This record gives sequence, C-alpha cells and structure tokens, in this order.
Amino acid sequence: MADTLSQDRIDTLAPTEHITLDPPPADKQACIEYLLDLLVDAGRVENREAALEALLAREEETTTGVGMGIGIPHAQTDAVTQPSVAFTRSDEGVDFGAMDDEPAQLIFMILVPESGADDHLAILSTLSRALMHDEVREDLYDAETPEEVQDVLKEAVA
Repeated sequence: MADTLSQDRIDTLAPTEHITLDPPPADKQACIEYLLDLLVDAGRVENREAALEALLAREEETTTGVGMGIGIPHAQTDAVTQPSVAFTRSDEGVDFGAMDDEPAQLIFMILVPESGADDHLAILSTLSRALMHDEVREDLYDAETPEEVQDVLKEAVA
C-alpha cells in the first residue's frame, strides 16, 4: 500500500469532508483538535482521546511547523482506521513553532495507523515536497471550495 501520494489516493486520504475553509482556532492545540474533529466526524477515528494524545506527544518531540506558513501535525496511532489527511487554512496563522518563526496558515493533519510507517513517511514527504512550491501554496490560499483544495493537491502530486 505504501507508495507516493498519487492523485487517486487524494480522494481516499483527503475526501472533501476532511477539508474546511472555515478559520480554525488560533491556539495550536485547539487547531489540532479542530482538524481531528473533522476526521472523527468522518468516521476515521475510533478513539479521539488516543488520537489527540498521539498528536500532542508528536508536538512535544519536535515542531510540526515546517516553515513558509505550513504546519503539518501528524501521528501514527491505532486510534485511526486508515491513513487520513485533513486540511484547514488560517488568515491569522497558528504558531506551530516553525524555524522561520512564521505562523502556519496552511495546516494539514496526517493520521496513519500504527502499522503504517511507510504510508506515514510517503504521505509526509510527498506533501512536504509539493508544498515547497510557491504556486501550490498560492493555489491553496486561493481555493474557494474543498473540491478546489482537492484539485490543487491532485495537481501538486501529479
């Protein structure tokens, strides 16, 4: 199953119900919970508290603010039923402790089952590479619907 983040996998990993263009809370933990609840509501998370604990433990280890206005909180936990990605964006930004001190405005959450280390790395690295491109980030800022966000992601990983 572990492969690069292909176009057809975007539909499975990040269906439109995992994508919101409503602004998240400005506090990092509240933002993480906001994205987590998208996955809970979509039926991807069996144990919200265990998933939250795994995400917050990961935040304690090292920053998930990658710079350039991007935050990617992520974790491996058996509280999630399948690899899942959620997305939101924030005009004000959320402090994810990026090295460049820029708040995250584009925020992706990746949750993968405990046994999915290869999937976890493939999703994280492919997404990170795609987000290094100014055009991809600008298109995500400009997207007006969850479907447009999905289209940008599909194009970015093509």
